[in-house]
Amino acid sequence: MLNNYIRPGDNPDLTKERKTCSFDAEELTRFLCGSAEKVERKREIIRIVAADANFADRIPLDFLAREERIDVQARKCKYLMEKMNDLVTDEDEFIDLANEVFGTDGFPLILHLAVFIPVLQSQAESDLVSEYLPRSMSTQVIGAYAQTEMGHGSNLRELETTATFDRATDEFVINTPTRSATKWWPGNMGKMANHAIVTAQLHIDGKNHGPHNFLVQLRNYDDHMPMRGITVGDIGPKMAINTLDNGFLALDHVRIPRRQMLMKHAKVATNGTYTPPIHSKLNYGSMVFVRAHMIFTQARNLCSAVTIATRYSAVRRQGKIDKSSPEVQVLDYQTQQYRIFPQISRAFAYLFTGLEVKQLYKNAMRGLDEGETDLLPDLHALTSGLKSIVSYNAGLAVEQCRMACGEHGYSDASGLPKLYGLVIAGCTYEGENMVMLQQTARYLMKAVQWAEEGKKLSYSIEFMGKKARGRSTIGMHKGDMERENEAIMESIEHMARRLAVDASNQYKKRITGGDSEERAWNGVTVAMNRASRVYSRLFIIRSFHRRVLSSPHSLREVLTNLFSLYLHYESVDMAHHLLHDGHCSGEQIDYLKSKLNEELIKLRPNAVSLVDSFDQSDRLLNSVLGRRDGNVYDALYEWAKSSELNYTEVLPSFNAHIKGIMEADRAKM
Repeated sequence: MLNNYIRPGDNPDLTKERKTCSFDAEELTRFLCGSAEKVERKREIIRIVAADANFADRIPLDFLAREERIDVQARKCKYLMEKMNDLVTDEDEFIDLANEVFGTDGFPLILHLAVFIPVLQSQAESDLVSEYLPRSMSTQVIGAYAQTEMGHGSNLRELETTATFDRATDEFVINTPTRSATKWWPGNMGKMANHAIVTAQLHIDGKNHGPHNFLVQLRNYDDHMPMRGITVGDIGPKMAINTLDNGFLALDHVRIPRRQMLMKHAKVATNGTYTPPIHSKLNYGSMVFVRAHMIFTQARNLCSAVTIATRYSAVRRQGKIDKSSPEVQVLDYQTQQYRIFPQISRAFAYLFTGLEVKQLYKNAMRGLDEGETDLLPDLHALTSGLKSIVSYNAGLAVEQCRMACGEHGYSDASGLPKLYGLVIAGCTYEGENMVMLQQTARYLMKAVQWAEEGKKLSYSIEFMGKKARGRSTIGMHKGDMERENEAIMESIEHMARRLAVDASNQYKKRITGGDSEERAWNGVTVAMNRASRVYSRLFIIRSFHRRVLSSPHSLREVLTNLFSLYLHYESVDMAHHLLHDGHCSGEQIDYLKSKLNEELIKLRPNAVSLVDSFDQSDRLLNSVLGRRDGNVYDALYEWAKSSELNYTEVLPSFNAHIKGIMEADRAKM
């Protein structure tokens, strides 16, 4: 078929791979992006960035100290913001532009644009939005979202920072009472932001109304120095994303006007009367927003990792399968395929799920404008579980890709260590994964009860009301792939139901045995989290399947094969659950394993073209190993020559310290 990534002068092995494509790679790119127009616009942005010297790096950022890297990225940020209106027309184009310019190092103002502004828009009253949104869009106001505390993370109920209403002055007094209450980790807050949305416990006349958000000025506009009562700074180097100034913040009885509480949903009147939101989940609105978008973002990062690993595995030759033949491409080894191909399928699965959840979020927000809150519990449970599953499995997937690249995967030249640090951070921010799974579990326990009572079940838990099939029909459909895949999905639904019911029964048994609700819950959290994981993985599988069924007929075969690989891989990974109650037999699990190996063989000719369809530029990948042209080894050598250790033949530290040892030892001889 067609792969338009082929160019003269490319590595011949990579060209050979692209010529085996059985589908139109360009059409798949259009399907992933949404339209041909979006693809072309994205590529136009790539060309603009590549041609503009103001976006170029004199030497790779890997060889710069942290402050130097921040300076380089801040310079590019200033230029981008000046040119932004000429370059992009909507949010999606801006994301493409920012990703292209800054890559895995991250856009220096990302939290301002991706969290501060959306939270302001969705949670503040119209007059506050009217005042601050134009200034935020023009970056007169640069904001951070200060929720996480040093001693409490994102445990909203236990946050220590307080906002006490002073009726006499019509103000809130924001205070950090202890060291553990110090806001810790918010991006953009350390050095860049001059405002923050601060999450604090709302106190009125001695009563705590729980966590709410408040707009607080951190630094003055003239010299950027901290305001009175504000202590703010950078928390130091991290595992990755070190051009982002994650910060700390302490507030010493800082006063703000009452109107600077974000009061679209919960309100405080001048006389101190408190009006709660129409639904308790609205207090988590900002976190749900970030989690909904995280899934898609993590998927895109995984796309980068599998692109690097797949292309390099096609270029790298090592060892022999047939002694009489030359060294083989490492992509021909079954173990290499088993490492990488399921991660390609995961990337597609997470992309499609991310798109679906983003749409669910938009639908929920539209419903809120009309007073409709039915989608909120489902969305909160889904985004909590999916955030946990996708961030964890994407981290594992990137690490598999890194190890699949051998010794070169350990080098920053591969781009994979930075990607791993970027992706694995998602396991913690916006809620620690184990805690997120328990949020999902609480909803599942309600779903078990509703199903027992015969109540109508919502979108993501509808499967709980289905009648259970005693035995699986996996392997009984005589090669009919669609019926086989449906049989596997039904078995995973059975597994998800059973685990949820089992966890619920364990909890009830502990309550009956005399445990308090809190002790009973703590005693079954492992079972609860297990149920949440399978529920979340089931949703991903169904999302992937729905997207395959809506795909163009010309792409249906390759996407069906990709989905089948994902489905078999997930099933084998969860085989112990399928075997637990006799729903599946050992023979059926063996059948799944053999079909999985067959799916690896089917995917092999299309592997490179599938990752090409993600249409990620060399600049975005920032990887010597993942280059489009496959000319890895010359590029790797040139990259190494940029090391600051190679600026001189003899290091000053050698002359100062090591040379004397050598000379002293030589004199003894």
